[in-house]
Amino acid sequence: MRRYRKAEVRRRTKETDVDLKINLDGSGRHSIKTGVPFFDHMLGLLSHHGRMDLLIKAKGDIGVDAHHTVEDVGICLGDGIRQALGESKGIQRYGMGLIPMDETLAFVTLDLSMRPCLVYHMKLKRSKIGTFDLELVEEFLRALANHAKMTLHINLLYGRNSHHMVESVFKGLGRALKDAVSFDERVSGVPSSKGIL
Repeated sequence: MRRYRKAEVRRRTKETDVDLKINLDGSGRHSIKTGVPFFDHMLGLLSHHGRMDLLIKAKGDIGVDAHHTVEDVGICLGDGIRQALGESKGIQRYGMGLIPMDETLAFVTLDLSMRPCLVYHMKLKRSKIGTFDLELVEEFLRALANHAKMTLHINLLYGRNSHHMVESVFKGLGRALKDAVSFDERVSGVPSSKGIL
């Protein structure tokens, strides 16, 4: 019998209004509207390659800039992943994605450890793609790692095109999450020698 691990998250602040639904056992279907087109595209790739269904509606003060919207979506996605995992019984826990994108190669590794940590080794060639401020990639990933309570390592090995670099990281993150949340039939409890994450 197939299990469906789902969560719904709502976040309301003076700066943002975010609704998120996630199904970790989906097929990669998504509807994402944050008002930040490049970010929507990257989140769609994350959903598709992570085989998780995502519904995200966000409104923020993007007239100022996209910072609050991007960060708060990261917070909500992290909270959604953590809620959907529940006690994390029977999961693989670790995941990795080594993703080529033309001339670019990115390596994303993570541990659903309950120990939030972001290691970010990614130097981009540009500061913006369209109107999207590329320093927000790190802000999103930090919010995600902190709220999903995961250890997340982002290593851009090489590349020239900034779009390819960011895209390979989001695809790699999706692939790593898909593996980490998947079930290992040999594990009946929490995947830790300590008996608790």
